[in-house]
Amino acid sequence: MDEDLKTSAKGKILSIRDLPTLPKVLDEVSRLVQNPNTTIEAIAKVISRDQVLSAKVLKMVNSPVYGFPGRISSIQHSLVLLGFNVIRGVIISTSVFDIMSKSMEGLWEHSVGCALATGLVARKAGLKDPEEYSVCGLLHDLGKVVAAVQLPELHKAVAETVRTQDLRWLEAEKAVLGFGHDRINAWLADHWHLPATIKESMSAHHAPERAQIFPQHAAAVHLGDFVVRIFEYGSGGDDQAAPLSSQALKALGLKLSDLDSVLDDFGENLSEVSGVTFAPEDSTPPKGNACN
Repeated sequence: MDEDLKTSAKGKILSIRDLPTLPKVLDEVSRLVQNPNTTIEAIAKVISRDQVLSAKVLKMVNSPVYGFPGRISSIQHSLVLLGFNVIRGVIISTSVFDIMSKSMEGLWEHSVGCALATGLVARKAGLKDPEEYSVCGLLHDLGKVVAAVQLPELHKAVAETVRTQDLRWLEAEKAVLGFGHDRINAWLADHWHLPATIKESMSAHHAPERAQIFPQHAAAVHLGDFVVRIFEYGSGGDDQAAPLSSQALKALGLKLSDLDSVLDDFGENLSEVSGVTFAPEDSTPPKGNACN
């Protein structure tokens, strides 16, 4: 890809007016959070005004992904148990996936599977607040959705390159676009003012050794992505499992043998997750390939 085309593609991705718009309540809630006197009740009231959004959030947080299946009865309850960063991540993911095409529904399945697996990895490593790691897994491939919407023709070229050259999706993106969804993830995280933990996990999950500040978050998502690909649950756009980073295991204090129990736990929870996994505009489990 020549430099002019690469610059044009980057400009299109970064075009503010064309980026997926998030619910207005998210801006309002973000402002409330800055005020130390704001109560959880006040934040919950703002989110609950958007009934469609509230229903999507409650459906997600009541899945086994977050460790409280079927036990969270309200937005206020979800904020108390999971915290604002998790709920914000769920709002962003469901809102962005609302714009995806039917041909990408497998990517939603893959993302929810990665959220489950990342949370299991965090629990195995004894990390605090594993739910926050789960939401990092949920958001790890948002750049693929945005690229498909902003650059549909180039997105098709990436899919064709994956098919004809047997490349991983990330490698094909770099060949066609000049950058990958990991770079797009970093731009989106900045655009939406996401916490540094989420930004680094989104931008470094393919190369966790690059994570400078929060290596455990990037490492957990890397391993979560590996687990969900081993199970071939959903579709990340290609059918290749990413090489497993020994640095990711080291950052979490895990051994390769520890992944066996994570794989077992993932398999045990998979049927429940597939029952509640949904493309946000549809209550049925998604089928098909993510990016083809």
